[in-house]
Amino acid sequence: MLDDLALFVAIVEAGSLNAAAEKEGLPTATVTRRLQRLEASLGYRLLHRSARRTQPTAEGAQYYEQCRPLVQALRQATLRLDATLGAIEGTVRVLAPVNFASEILAPAWSSFLERYPLVQLELELSNEVQDLVGSGADLAIRIGAQADSMLTQRKLGDVRLVLAAAPAYLERHGMPRNAAELAKHAAIATLPLREWRLRDPASGVESVLRPEPRVRVNEVRLAVMMAEAGLGIVLAPELQCHASLQSGALQRVLPGWTPQFRTVYAVWPQQRYLPARVRALLEHLAAFTARHPLLSGFDERTEGGGG
Repeated sequence: MLDDLALFVAIVEAGSLNAAAEKEGLPTATVTRRLQRLEASLGYRLLHRSARRTQPTAEGAQYYEQCRPLVQALRQATLRLDATLGAIEGTVRVLAPVNFASEILAPAWSSFLERYPLVQLELELSNEVQDLVGSGADLAIRIGAQADSMLTQRKLGDVRLVLAAAPAYLERHGMPRNAAELAKHAAIATLPLREWRLRDPASGVESVLRPEPRVRVNEVRLAVMMAEAGLGIVLAPELQCHASLQSGALQRVLPGWTPQFRTVYAVWPQQRYLPARVRALLEHLAAFTARHPLLSGFDERTEGGGG
């Protein structure tokens, strides 16, 4: 409840749910859900909500004035604890997807360890979503919408998904001009993406394809290699396709269509205090991903499934 209370204070100070979500690095839906949970636990409506502005109710204004000093005191206590403990040291355990952790975040792990020489890093890589609480890990990196209300999450960036195929495949089978034509092509699918969502740039209409793939694989790099071999069209993260697109081994398919995307989050157990070493890693990863050219946000987009 303390996290929800602090989030309520942040919403009031930011002036809207959207602004608070952006400041806290959370999806707006998560902020809304946690506010509703706090209101339900108290039995009072705390905020009058509209699309652009939130204002405290009479009960909300009173609760805010009582809570704000408590939240500030907690923040100061955390800062004093960090100062007392001194150096950032100890072990940080992280669960992360194989490709993203090894191909994208490799420089971030190295620079973090160089910056904090007294920290030991344990990385457990898997493409399966693992039980963060049961594993005892400090953080997890997850891709796709997160629905677990028991976890606190911070957005690290957006991964654009692109359609791509080998030039030789397109020469044999032709370049699809729309979603209907795309549906007739051989598909190489990456789990857990069972739907391909595409928005027509001319009409703005979104098409949802559920391809019966020639190949379905949970290893993105292998799916990209199969596309390079001319086996079909792949929908995969641009991060993993970038080098192949640059070299010409792959060619974009329907490049004008609005890309599907998936959001990358750092998540941790909601009630768990984050030691200074874990918060240091979290801030380091956030700074790294904010500078990454292929992890930027997109104005018009459709998020893919969770993972």
